[in-house]
Formats: sequence, structure tokens, C-alpha cells
Amino acid sequence: MKVPKSVASLIEAFESLPGIGPKTAARLTYYLLHAPDTLAQQLADSARDLKAKTKICHICQNITETDPCEICDDPQRDRSIICIVEDPLDVWAIEKSGSFGGLYHVLHGVIAPLDNIGPEELRINELLPRLKGPTLAKSDSSNAKSGVEKGRTLEVKELILATNPSMEGEATAMYIQRLTKPLGIKTTRIARGIPIGAELEYADEVTLRRAIEGRKDY
Repeated sequence: MKVPKSVASLIEAFESLPGIGPKTAARLTYYLLHAPDTLAQQLADSARDLKAKTKICHICQNITETDPCEICDDPQRDRSIICIVEDPLDVWAIEKSGSFGGLYHVLHGVIAPLDNIGPEELRINELLPRLKGPTLAKSDSSNAKSGVEKGRTLEVKELILATNPSMEGEATAMYIQRLTKPLGIKTTRIARGIPIGAELEYADEVTLRRAIEGRKDY
């Protein structure tokens, strides 16, 4: 049976998304075909707004609808600590945990030579001015709101390297550590080990070694 052009087009669109194969794309398409019109309209409006309303925060490089973003603009955040992550989803995950009250810097990727991704493709150059010189506050009104004076130097005391524990993530963390070492800023790496609910017998050797090396008083 020949598939209608509109159906085939949406299947191809879903299939082009990461992590979605042909069967999942087809299921999503036929679900929307029988779903209420309001759901399909909401999905279309949300996708349009995603492209039209979002932008990159000029300070932390996170995805936002306002510039600076709500985190950078929050006077209650600890501005002496910057957590460096790979992508905006990592910010969302850490914020959901409620375990961090500092600022972020989003790299939008990792160093991956096999994919021809070097440091120049990441948002590393945007990080250095935050460590060396004045704040990147955009306007006087935003400065007043956030309690940050225009031209005032931020005193960053610690960088938390929170890239993923992959080969690329480790290489990126090491690169940033070497790059920022001359500045004399304390640099830490997020802990790695056995996740809650996991069993030791199923953990790989690297994870077990990291868990042993990172042990602390109990």
C-alpha cells in the first residue's frame, strides 16, 4: 500500500531525530494521526516557538528565552563557582537535583578528534573572559536587576568540571584544566563511581577503579 505523502513526510521528519528509528517514527506519526487536533496543534506550536523564542545566553551559553538567562541573572546564585557542562540538558539535570547553587558554563559538545571536533568548535573561548576580566553583563538594566555592577570583576574561586565520564568528556576536562591552570583557580571534577541501585558484579573495571579511588570517610 502506498503511504500518503503527508504521512511519509512526518515519518521521515521523526526518523531524522536522534534515537528514533523507522518503527518508532511510524508509531508516533500514526498516533498523531488519530490524536485530537489540539495535541497536533500544540506540538506544531511548541516546535515553532522553540526556534523562534529561544536564544543563547551571552554569559553562560545556555539555552534561554531571556538574555542573560534566569540563572545568570539571579542575585542569589553563588558567583564564585562555575560548573562546566557539555550541553543544556546537563544544566537541567543538575538543577533538578537541587544540589548546586552556583553558575554554569555550557560547552555545547566535547573534544572529539574522530568527529573533527576540536576546542575551537566548543564555547571555551566564551569561558575565559568570565575568569580573567569583567562580567559580560549586557545592559545597565539587567545589571541593576541582577545586582552586578557593569565592569565589575567576578571573583571565580572554583571551576567544577562536569563533563561526562567518557573518553571525550575526560579529554575535554583535561584540556580545560590545563588551559585555566595558570589562572590559579581551584579546579575540581565531579565524582564517579557505582550508581545507586546498581550491583558491583555488573560494574565495569573503570567504574570500579574510580569508585575505589574516590572513596571518602563514612
